[in-house]
Amino acid sequence: MKVLNSPFRLATACFLFVLFIVFSCKKETSQSLSAQDEQQANVAASESDAEADDVFNGVFDDAMGVNSNVAMGGTGLFMRSAAGGYGLPGADSRTDPAPPCLNVTIVTSGNTSAPFPVTITLDFGAGCTCGDGHIRKGKIVVTYSDRLLYPHATANVQFADFAVDSIQVDNSTAYMISNTGTQDKLQFTIDIDAKLSKPTGNYTEWHSHKVITRVDGSASNTPLDDVMQIEGSASGKAKRNDVIVAWKAEITNPFIKRFICRWISQGTIKVGRESLSANSQWVGILDYGNGNCDNRATLSLNGVTYQITLH
Repeated sequence: MKVLNSPFRLATACFLFVLFIVFSCKKETSQSLSAQDEQQANVAASESDAEADDVFNGVFDDAMGVNSNVAMGGTGLFMRSAAGGYGLPGADSRTDPAPPCLNVTIVTSGNTSAPFPVTITLDFGAGCTCGDGHIRKGKIVVTYSDRLLYPHATANVQFADFAVDSIQVDNSTAYMISNTGTQDKLQFTIDIDAKLSKPTGNYTEWHSHKVITRVDGSASNTPLDDVMQIEGSASGKAKRNDVIVAWKAEITNPFIKRFICRWISQGTIKVGRESLSANSQWVGILDYGNGNCDNRATLSLNGVTYQITLH
């Protein structure tokens, strides 16, 4: 249940991919690649997409979880799950509501009868070790037009020198959450245009459009038993050492994500360089598993299966 290198929090998580890859040691070119280059390009694309997915699904969970006045409350870094993960192996059973090094600032409109828009800043300072084991720094700034559980409400997410471990989110990143559901169906549409970079000079340019729909858990008052289904599309470009990859990809079976679990637990993505034709040896299938909450996934490419561990 995972995507290359992506422990996913909410989500969220994930998309229509159709991978198309342009590769060369120094520049993007070449329609005809060697077998080694095809393999290297496909794996690099999957890894970069997974990293982006990991970062931004975590942001979604935090935006939903900061408090119940603006969204659900109690998800992401704000989860307080003394219930032991609802019996899910590997599920988050932390009892701390948020890391003490996180500073949360809330600014309302000043009108007590109509407090929205509300802007909430999550300030991780110069480095904050969180309950999921990742070190975050910088700020996430979320402006809510209304409570996110209401149809047509939006949350505009901005970043100020924000990073997760060694992954730096560019300040120009655009991230919008929109409630596109109804009173009877909770659903969010998420659009992201982002750039992520690492100290090594590697980077990912990521464009994602996905729809997250609650398919179970609506009968209770806690989000921790919610089951979310994720569909959508993504494309991007990444530099991994001497490999430059541009891609699209397609989710062939919807992703399944629970707030209580840190990773996607089910679903598959089809990945290919120019075509997703079933008879192409370079169409990869990334499989998140059969519903178990764990940090494992498999990538099948050209008859070879790669075991993927999400961090």
